[in-house]
Amino acid sequence: MKKLRLALVFGAMAGLASAGGATENRGLPGNGPAAYKEDGRYFTEDGVPTYFIAEDGTVDWMTFSGFRRYHSECHVCHGPDGMGSTYAPPLKDAVERMDYYDFVYTVSNGIQNVDASHQKVMPTFGQNKNVMCYVDDIYVYLKARGDGALERGRPAKREDKTDAISAFEAECMAGG
Repeated sequence: MKKLRLALVFGAMAGLASAGGATENRGLPGNGPAAYKEDGRYFTEDGVPTYFIAEDGTVDWMTFSGFRRYHSECHVCHGPDGMGSTYAPPLKDAVERMDYYDFVYTVSNGIQNVDASHQKVMPTFGQNKNVMCYVDDIYVYLKARGDGALERGRPAKREDKTDAISAFEAECMAGG
C-alpha cells in the first residue's frame, strides 16, 4: 500500500508540475514531436512529456537531464545510451513499443517474469527519488534516442534549466 501511495504522489506531483504554467510556442519548429512548451518542458498534443531538439542541435533541458539520470541509474543494466546489454534489453527500443504511462508503471513497479525459460527481473524504483523525480526526463531522453532524433553520447548543447523545473526537483526530492 505504501508503494502505491508513493507512486500516486509522484504521479500527482508530475501532473502538478505541468499544470497551470504558461503555454508557449504552440506548433514548435525543430526536430521532434513537441506540440507545445510549458515552464521549460515540452509536451505532445496529448500532454505527454517529449523532447525538443532545435535546428542547431540544442536539446531541451529534460532530454539533457534524462541523459544524465539514465547514465546514473539505468545504464548499469540497460547499457550506455539505451542500447541494451547482454543483461537487459535496450530501453531506446522499449519506449517505441510502450507508451509513456506503461513506461512509468514499469519503472515504478519493476518486472518479475521468472519461469523455466525466462529470468527477467527489474527491481522496483517507485521509492527511489533519484529515478522517480526524473522519470519524465529519462523517458524523454530514451524517446529521443528511440526515434533516432538524438545520437549516442552526451548532448553537446542544451537549454538552460528553468526556475519551474528547479522548483519541481527541489519539492520532489524533499518528498512533498
